[in-house]
Amino acid sequence: MERSGPGNLVASGVLGVLAVSEVLLRSTDLGAGFAALLLLTLASTLPLALVLGSGGPARSGTAVAVSTACVLSLVPFGILTVGGVVAQLVCVYVLGRAGATRLGGLLVLPYVVIALGSQEEPTRIVAVLVATLASAAAATGIAHHARSTALAHSATEQAFADTLLEHAARGERARIARELHDVVAHHISMIAVQAETARLTTPGLPAEGATRLLAIGDTARTALTEMRRLLGVLREDADTGVQRRPQPGLAQLIDLVDESRDAAGSRTRLIVSGHVTSLDPGIEVTAYRIVQEALTNARRHAPGAAVDVELRYGDEDLAVRVRDNGPGPVAAGLSGHGLLGMRERAATVGGTLRTGPAPGGGFVVEARLPVKSEEEQKQVQKQEGAARP
Repeated sequence: MERSGPGNLVASGVLGVLAVSEVLLRSTDLGAGFAALLLLTLASTLPLALVLGSGGPARSGTAVAVSTACVLSLVPFGILTVGGVVAQLVCVYVLGRAGATRLGGLLVLPYVVIALGSQEEPTRIVAVLVATLASAAAATGIAHHARSTALAHSATEQAFADTLLEHAARGERARIARELHDVVAHHISMIAVQAETARLTTPGLPAEGATRLLAIGDTARTALTEMRRLLGVLREDADTGVQRRPQPGLAQLIDLVDESRDAAGSRTRLIVSGHVTSLDPGIEVTAYRIVQEALTNARRHAPGAAVDVELRYGDEDLAVRVRDNGPGPVAAGLSGHGLLGMRERAATVGGTLRTGPAPGGGFVVEARLPVKSEEEQKQVQKQEGAARP
């Protein structure tokens, strides 16, 4: 239970002093009932500090006591001070804001009964006024409670969504790292094998050349060991028991399109243009996974829609385009986990990815993946620069 702060005590004390002063000014009969009226006046104001500073049953009980004192002051004596009215309004507001809506409504009910059943006009007017103001105060408190609850739920849902997004992103990065591990490990292994083969099969190889080839092989094997130590553990996180198979490439896109057509029961086409050539395994597996995720999104968010998968081979890049004629980006979800994974996959090979509404309707995923490494691009630029006069 919270303690009443100094501000709450001062506020309730001021209301008590004002209420007692009002009673002294308004009362002309200082008979036996005067002492009881003073006690009810103090009981209707001073406990307000507990209502503001307490919680749970203590707050509810104190609010009921304040309301009872106000009603008893109004009915027998025909006097309800301004301080008592303020205390009553604060009580129903605090209860409404705390979520005790039923109790707040019950505290308003006696004034409605007094307004309907009282024979004295001043008492009836005061009861109507208090019932109206108390209803407004309770409604305001309930509205504040509903708004704060909605904000809390929204914050919780946002935190949960962020956690899911982060978890999905980590899982996607782990899968990307595993696939790159397979591709890079193959190339490094080939470097080690070729260096060892060249050292053993090249006739008349100088001793210094043999030593350098041996160092190349050792370096490649060391790099392979370190890479497996850093990335190989990723094989055990989420794929335990999964059958290992070679990483897919663009040659498997026909099978992927056929599977998507059979699963979705809709028309799915593969359109290839340009000079088809074998690309770096990292580029091919990236293009394959982007198409795979785009087809999965199309089946999930645009069931039954026709899908076109386009590959355009160029001298500088490979253009990948997956378009459906479904409802568009509202249903596809521009901030989904799958789109995040596709963007990260494209970025790992130096490419770009764009998603959004397709011209004429539907949703489109477009990726551009470089077909040459950065070193090859630099060599081409140097050669073009040297060829210029």
